[in-house]
Amino acid sequence: MKKIDLNENRLLTPATLKKYLEENDLFYLVKTIGTSVQGRSIYSAHIGTGPKKVLMWSQMHGNESTTTKSLIDFWAYLNTPEASYLLSSCTFYMIPQLNPDGSHEYTRQNANNIDLNRDAVELSQPESQLLRTVFDEFSPDYCFNLHGQRTIFSAGDTHIPATVSFLAPSADAERSITSARKDAMRLIVAANNTIQEFIPEAVGRYDDGFNINCVGDYFTSKNTPTILFEAGHYKNDYGRTVARQMIFKSIISMCEVIASDTLKSFPIDSYFDIPENYKNLRDVELCNVNTSLSSNSNLLQTFIFQFKEEKFEDHVKFIPQIDSFSKELKGLQKIDFQEHKVFKDLIFESEEDLISNLTKTISLLNFHQIP
Repeated sequence: MKKIDLNENRLLTPATLKKYLEENDLFYLVKTIGTSVQGRSIYSAHIGTGPKKVLMWSQMHGNESTTTKSLIDFWAYLNTPEASYLLSSCTFYMIPQLNPDGSHEYTRQNANNIDLNRDAVELSQPESQLLRTVFDEFSPDYCFNLHGQRTIFSAGDTHIPATVSFLAPSADAERSITSARKDAMRLIVAANNTIQEFIPEAVGRYDDGFNINCVGDYFTSKNTPTILFEAGHYKNDYGRTVARQMIFKSIISMCEVIASDTLKSFPIDSYFDIPENYKNLRDVELCNVNTSLSSNSNLLQTFIFQFKEEKFEDHVKFIPQIDSFSKELKGLQKIDFQEHKVFKDLIFESEEDLISNLTKTISLLNFHQIP
């Protein structure tokens, strides 16, 4: 039977995760530490004997699977001889899928339709309660909060997609640079230095507006350095293999700094040199569309499409939806209506008919490699 290839599918269900861990001899490290709303197991792995404690969790949003794959890659790396110094310096507590119900359905929320990353104070959900219990009992020195972001984000006010984004969350409404934030910023600087070699100018920084209901903000307010990781888009890479690799490299880079006690060598000013994310991008830009119903007219317009990701059977479908056109927006894929063969014979009798036919045609294209 063919082994599971995590690069083949953005959908990463709890069943697939369990099977992958078993196939790769990682499941023996697993403990079930709780259950979800619908009774699915929430797993953890506790690895290392060192005094520096690092808590990592992923997929608290069930449709953000890329960083779970990166976390599993790091998990496997810890079983190699090269990682022995990390295990003697650090103890890692990893929760690879905090929201298994959302992961099964490919939804951001849990089974009660609650965003777990807005439940840090109320703790209304069993998954949120579990994470808090682990935080209190493990008492980590550092927290890695692993997420995924949409294709709309650019690295700064550019048209370069933010393949990776980071945030050192605020600890209060004044966005004070506390000691915990400083350490988180230094770790981000270290990781950025590493991955700029591979994805130059494609690293972004999230806005640091304070929200105590967000887990990262809450943990930072408790003086625990917490880093938000966001796996984003790379050109033509909807499978997010590049983002997976870059998050993996970032985790290793940060852990090496923690293990080697070199944190203070990274200046916090460099954190603010990372460009803040903008929402400049959409998936497809269709230009030079003749929207006239008259054969004697040549009224050309540009249309912008954004893909909605939805679970369909055992995979994720990317469904194009038309977005409002703005000169500030840029398509990750740009198609000339007049030159692309699939649009040449397109017939429409009304504006509604035009939009419908354009959307259907976009959905038929292999947008990974639009010619």
